[in-house]
Amino acid sequence: MGKRGRGRGGGDRERGRNAPRTDRSQRVDYNEVAKFNKLFEGYYNQLSIFEDDEKEDFWAALRRELPNSFRFAGSKKQAIPVLKILKERYIPEITSIEYDGAKVEPPTAIPWFPHQLAWQMTTPKNVVRKFGPFKSFQQFLVSETSVGNISRQEIVSMIPPLLMDIRPGMTVMDLCAAPGSKSAQLIEMVHGGEESRIRKVLRDQNQRDGREFSPDGELVTEEINDEVEHGDWSDQGRSTGLLIANDVEYKRAHMLIHQIKRLHSPNLIVTNHDATMYPSIKLSSEVGADGKPAHGRYLKFDRVLADVPCTGDGTSRKNVNVWKDWVPGNALGLYPTQVRILVRALQMAKAGGRVVYSTCSMNPIENEAVISSAIERCGGLSKVSIIDCADQLPGLVRRQGLKSWDVMDRDGTIYDTWAQVEHRPGKLVEGMFPPKESLPLDRCIRIYPHLQDTGGFFITVLEKRSEIKARPEAEPQQTESKSSIIAAVDEIEARPTNGTDPAPKIDALDSIAPPSAVEDGGNTSAVARQNKENAPTEPVSPRKHTLDDQADIYVSAKRPKFREEVEPPAPRGEEDRQVHWPPPPGAQLDISRPEAANLPQPENMNEKAAPASSAPKPQTTADYKAQRHFGHQQRYEEPFKYLPSNHPELESIYTFYNLSPHFPRDRFMVRNAMGAPVKTIYYTSRLAREILTANEGTGIKFVHCGVKFFVKQDVQKEDTCKWRIQTEGLPIVEAWVGEERVVRCWRTSTLRGLLVEMFPKVTGEGWRELGEIGERVRDVAYGCCVLRVEKREGEDAFGERMVMPLWRSLHALNLMLPKEERKAMLLRLYNEVVPLQDNSKARFEKKMEDAIKAENSITNDANGEGGDGEWNGNGADGQEDLQAIMDATSDEEAGVEERTVEPGLGGGDT
Repeated sequence: MGKRGRGRGGGDRERGRNAPRTDRSQRVDYNEVAKFNKLFEGYYNQLSIFEDDEKEDFWAALRRELPNSFRFAGSKKQAIPVLKILKERYIPEITSIEYDGAKVEPPTAIPWFPHQLAWQMTTPKNVVRKFGPFKSFQQFLVSETSVGNISRQEIVSMIPPLLMDIRPGMTVMDLCAAPGSKSAQLIEMVHGGEESRIRKVLRDQNQRDGREFSPDGELVTEEINDEVEHGDWSDQGRSTGLLIANDVEYKRAHMLIHQIKRLHSPNLIVTNHDATMYPSIKLSSEVGADGKPAHGRYLKFDRVLADVPCTGDGTSRKNVNVWKDWVPGNALGLYPTQVRILVRALQMAKAGGRVVYSTCSMNPIENEAVISSAIERCGGLSKVSIIDCADQLPGLVRRQGLKSWDVMDRDGTIYDTWAQVEHRPGKLVEGMFPPKESLPLDRCIRIYPHLQDTGGFFITVLEKRSEIKARPEAEPQQTESKSSIIAAVDEIEARPTNGTDPAPKIDALDSIAPPSAVEDGGNTSAVARQNKENAPTEPVSPRKHTLDDQADIYVSAKRPKFREEVEPPAPRGEEDRQVHWPPPPGAQLDISRPEAANLPQPENMNEKAAPASSAPKPQTTADYKAQRHFGHQQRYEEPFKYLPSNHPELESIYTFYNLSPHFPRDRFMVRNAMGAPVKTIYYTSRLAREILTANEGTGIKFVHCGVKFFVKQDVQKEDTCKWRIQTEGLPIVEAWVGEERVVRCWRTSTLRGLLVEMFPKVTGEGWRELGEIGERVRDVAYGCCVLRVEKREGEDAFGERMVMPLWRSLHALNLMLPKEERKAMLLRLYNEVVPLQDNSKARFEKKMEDAIKAENSITNDANGEGGDGEWNGNGADGQEDLQAIMDATSDEEAGVEERTVEPGLGGGDT
């Protein structure tokens, strides 16, 4: 939801690097916290945002604890089966419970959320703890959340993505994305219908190529019919859309990655920038009609979500600190940042595109005032319109936006017009008051806690009607120079002097019109303002630099340092310093970009600049890491380097897996400066590839992109491919893998055995215990395979198809799934909670015991204890045997726990 306590575009402003964290043991029960704040209640009662007969219900709802809520995540094919288990297994058990003579209310579906994929539960905690069915249900929730099938998310937080109207092929920006629950919704929409489209394309291609094709599940078949008319078929059914999720705080950007990486999307990029000054993203040059490349192509977005930092007073049902911390100055301090973010969002949107603005605050200064100020700065309703969403999400109870409101200053004084404070020195600005121009602010959406037992929330959907040139924030007052000069001269002449010395008159002129620096009027573009270098006007000590840098980068993860003034003055010499200068390692701002027009030019202007299209100079990993500690201690990120489609390692992968030639081969990427496939190969979408390559070395801070696709595995046989398919990449590539690497399973009992037992033996007679897959895995070549669980009719069969990575080692077989995934599948498919059997441990211990005995025997023989006392020369062989046993066991253990280190978290391929 709207970020509570964050700085510009997702940052945080209060806690320093070494500040103590909150001790969880000191937290108190929600019901024990006093929920009273005179200013808080007085201001909202004064606003009359509800009818008089609703006042008691409004405040009573705000004082109650928020119900638990969750959403079924992933594609429809993933979400619907998990939803079905909830309905058929857990809801009947819970509805049978009685407490205090009444039936316990079970979890209920949110009526306005599509396909009943969002639910909430109001059952008190003391009841949940008493009854077994609730314990089983909670275990189900935790299990499915751990593997990404369920997202614990507040109900009102789910609304903004649903109002964005995302369609196939759209480019989407989430400007203030962390912690990532809305980004997860957005990426699901970007991939909407993709699986069904790809299945149809593959079916047609396999029929032409004579390749075997697995039957589709019921859900996929239904969805194919919908996609035929409206789907995105330009890239063989793959989604051509893109989501860029951004957050200004580096650690929160990685929290965001953790939240949405479970969706395994190659159409996702995560960046780390200030949302108020988000840089323009370059696209590769297209060749014009004259055969020459067209320059100056930059990405514009079809949809932008600006879920901005806010005071969060709508979250008081879960954040009890709101009751003691709420002061009117909080909103006053955040208003300028919120306006800047919204204006930047409108600048980045396409003409005809949508921008959705949202907060978890009920304060009109953070809501309607921001909307009206941004529209005014962007040219009025002719440029930006407010969309009426009254007919969308039927069942959602809402209130209209406010057209008039009062403003409370930090002292608690309430004003209803700008005229009352216009000439008073203070903290208020005109934009905080209702606009003079009539705007349809009633089209804004307000959600109050008592309407549907939720938190408070605000949403507005804007449409950019045409390109805009935003008016500067603080436009200097326009005065006629002639009258000003005449007035100054008249005042000077009126002052008495000695008639000979001109100095008094000069001093008088300075006092009337002191010299001032020429302002740029705010016309500098966002990225240029962000990267503009500012030399101090006086020497600054190294210690001051260090303290200032730490103050900018190490900031609180909970709430902002609320400013009591709207715009505090910057320290001398730092008026124009921005948080994100300098750019990341090896990434100087490209002087061909429009943002660089007003930047200082290099000192050596006699050297001819390299053409913008020339390839950047290759850098080694050491070169990158040498630049690690710079500026504001921006973390080091491994670069994104794409592999040529004919790279030898890729060629070996194509051959081993008999990968279809229809699968794209120009989208594989690594994360190291040398561009070498060392241990991991990633896969991205076509548009993501274009963005990463076109913006290399331009100063844009990319933190994450790409799905982990192939991971290098130690193998013992030379003809075995060293690259195994990672779980994240399997859904993308499995249908394009040749039959040579496919194992088919259709019995539920066989899959259960593979989930419970790790490393079942294949050699000897072990394969006979593996059901219908036994003979196939006995004969398949060593290495990674694709296990396809096929749809069939019958009692011991599955209604939907599934795919999993399978590893065939020298002696055993193993599903390459983490233990959490195995346990979740056992609970979901079989309603079982059973311990896993790891055969590799027992086998390893026995082999090591035998090897040690053999080594001891060899040592005894070498020392003359071998019977005849002669050296038999087997010592070296014994050591080799021990190493072989350890290698074989290591080979068997491939894929027990797949590594989950993300690019940028100490990862990369160095």
